[in-house]
Amino acid sequence: MLSVDEAVDFLLSNAVALTATESVSTGDAVGRVLAEDVTSTVNVPPADNSAMDGYAVRCLDVEKSSRLPVSQRIPAGSVANRLEAGTAARIFTGAPVPDQADAVIMQEQCEEDGGYVSINDLPKPRQNIRLAGEDITSGSVILEKGQRLRPQDIGLAASVGVAQLEVYKKCRVAIFSTGDELVEPGEALPEGKIYNSNRYTMTGLLQKLGCDVIDLGRVNDTLQDTINAITAAAECADVIMTSGGVSVGEEDYIKAALEQLGSVSMWRVAMKPGKPVAYGNVNGTPFIGLPGNPVSVFSTFCIFARGFLLKTMGVVENLLPEQIPVVADFDWSRAGPRREFARAQVIANEKGVLRATLYPSQSSGVLTSTVWASGFVVIPENTVINAGDTVMYLPFNEVLC
Repeated sequence: MLSVDEAVDFLLSNAVALTATESVSTGDAVGRVLAEDVTSTVNVPPADNSAMDGYAVRCLDVEKSSRLPVSQRIPAGSVANRLEAGTAARIFTGAPVPDQADAVIMQEQCEEDGGYVSINDLPKPRQNIRLAGEDITSGSVILEKGQRLRPQDIGLAASVGVAQLEVYKKCRVAIFSTGDELVEPGEALPEGKIYNSNRYTMTGLLQKLGCDVIDLGRVNDTLQDTINAITAAAECADVIMTSGGVSVGEEDYIKAALEQLGSVSMWRVAMKPGKPVAYGNVNGTPFIGLPGNPVSVFSTFCIFARGFLLKTMGVVENLLPEQIPVVADFDWSRAGPRREFARAQVIANEKGVLRATLYPSQSSGVLTSTVWASGFVVIPENTVINAGDTVMYLPFNEVLC
């Protein structure tokens, strides 16, 4: 078996970024991956402007007199006239600072009466003035190729007038679930059957990541049906992903089908839940086989598949989620040879210390634990934990984005 770290490194080394791109509206680009740098053609702000409502003045004039006539009014979006010597200009947040003015005094420090303004404090040069290009200079790269776009990123692109962004085309992931025992929600549940939750977990995780899902449904537990499904998936997708059928039981056909159609280069990982994780290749299409237990599907996707898919999508940084130290509010005595990802809630106590509590059942079939939990507590191989120990915690908001 590979260790968790070896498996992560192996998958990332085998992920190849897609090359096809398309142009999309900036407003539709959240979650997409930039295929080229975005360079500003303008300064932001385009001109010196006021940081607040108040009065634009020359500091020298205020030093001579604390009461100045108001010579003009400058709202945002207007064009300012040159400031006459010995006068002040009424100005509003975002409005251009007039030539010759070198400070803006906030209105709370002034009193206007009869066309004059009395100034209560001496200003300093450049006080309350945003300088042209202070945020962005023309010609600078504001967003880099390989960046997965967040709402603030598209806002930044819009702030320099970019209406279209060149992004990589969405990664197409073909999925199917294996198992004769599976029925779909909404159908009657015969004796011996279970509802197919894995199909919906995988679909939701992939859609959250920004992939296009090609759902091939459920596949019967036969070698030929498995071969047929993998063949069809390889013809229509960039990546194939399955749940179930990757163990060593007599009804598990994924490994045998992969060996007939292509190759299997990873099969088992020293992780709990989720030891049987397969990676292979079919006619140039990568294949990731997740386990069949519901929690194992969730955990192995978060730990292994997510980073692989992000790199395939064109992301170049932050492929792996960040873990943070927290304090254990539990005892863990069953040290084992596999790294365990225990479902946990982390809450700050009255002193602000983050403390982790485990879900009562850590069984790989208890999907409720993933809904109750806020993340994984990572328990290293062959490790005993006592309450009060520091443990590493992987928040779900690091992997479900």
